[in-house]
Amino acid sequence: MNFPHIHDPELMLLTPDDDVTDPEVTILVPSLNEELTIGTFVDWCRQGIAASGAAVEILIVDSSTDRTPEIARERGARVLRTPKRGLGRAYIDAIPFVRGKFIIMGDADCTYDFRQIAPFIEAFRKGSEFVMGSRFKGTIEDNAMPPLHRYFGTPLTTWILNRMFGSGFSDIHCGMRGISVDALLRMDLRSQGWEYASEMVLKSVHMELATTEVPIHFLKDPEGRLSHMKRRGWMEPWRAGWRNLQAMFVYGFDFFLVWPGLLLLALGLIIMLPLLTGPMSIAGVRFSSNAMLFAMALAVLGQSMLISAAIGRVIFDYSGHVQPRLERLLPYNATIWGSVIAVLAGVLLAVPLFDSYVGNGYVLPEIGIETNWAVFGLWLIITAFQIFISGLMIRALGVMLPVKKPAPPLAG
Repeated sequence: MNFPHIHDPELMLLTPDDDVTDPEVTILVPSLNEELTIGTFVDWCRQGIAASGAAVEILIVDSSTDRTPEIARERGARVLRTPKRGLGRAYIDAIPFVRGKFIIMGDADCTYDFRQIAPFIEAFRKGSEFVMGSRFKGTIEDNAMPPLHRYFGTPLTTWILNRMFGSGFSDIHCGMRGISVDALLRMDLRSQGWEYASEMVLKSVHMELATTEVPIHFLKDPEGRLSHMKRRGWMEPWRAGWRNLQAMFVYGFDFFLVWPGLLLLALGLIIMLPLLTGPMSIAGVRFSSNAMLFAMALAVLGQSMLISAAIGRVIFDYSGHVQPRLERLLPYNATIWGSVIAVLAGVLLAVPLFDSYVGNGYVLPEIGIETNWAVFGLWLIITAFQIFISGLMIRALGVMLPVKKPAPPLAG
């Protein structure tokens, strides 16, 4: 496989004297000036590797200006020296240098207990492609997580994501997580900073990865260490939270389209269809052509939202199933002829109003049932155009976007 970053002259791989051969799993962790903790962290990793019985390499992606890389290599880790260009970018840079089939990620600050990696490896061997650690299902040491994060930020954003995507995560911001290399390559991460974590979770849902959660131990910062979040000031947690929400909105924009679109379309049709027989009154409120125009606007807006959601799902589909499914829903010939018939029906419904217009000396007559028919006919014409164009766009996306195939089943 051709990796674009492997020839990057700014990247340099340092290997330890007792390097692992043919690893099954890679512990992949970025670091930045972690001189205080990196030695203990690598030692914890080696204890976890011994307890798991698996062949595991430790790959530290380092942008430090202190002795972090030297200490890590001396303790038995591979070190990939990179420029300082973001947490997400560190993972992207590291992908070509990963030798394992599975990756376990985390932080090098000894807040995640890498002496307990066996549950991740066991989950991989049982077929999971994405393994999320959960601090809330495990243990959280006193003072390890600020109350704002523990009781507000993380539960709230986790709840939002689960509502948007129908997922069942308990801790979407847990930094200790695992993923198969095949899934990570197909995921094609783009985020350069903290928001990579949300991008990964969101794409795992879009990709329908086999996912499980394992409880983990979350520990407070070692004595003398100040977290990177605190180093950036009191506003940084809020900025990080907003960036994570932005990622949710981008990758989950169809959440704001599907159900509202269905509601608006249904409401528009509920109002329009009865008015085809003429004005009506409900509880003393009269509905006539003005209501018909309002209902048409609702229906057009609703179906536009649904069409946008369908196109978005094709773009964000990693299973390769959505685009063929929509093509089957909108078969080419049937869509063309259905659109033609809808346009003709719309024109015919407008004929009585046009006839009255001509017969009245080219002046619109008083509003009557012919106006309601014409409005409904106009809606049919707009709908036919939207469906026809959306069918073409979906097929064009199928031609232009890379072919996406489901991942082969993992060996159990």
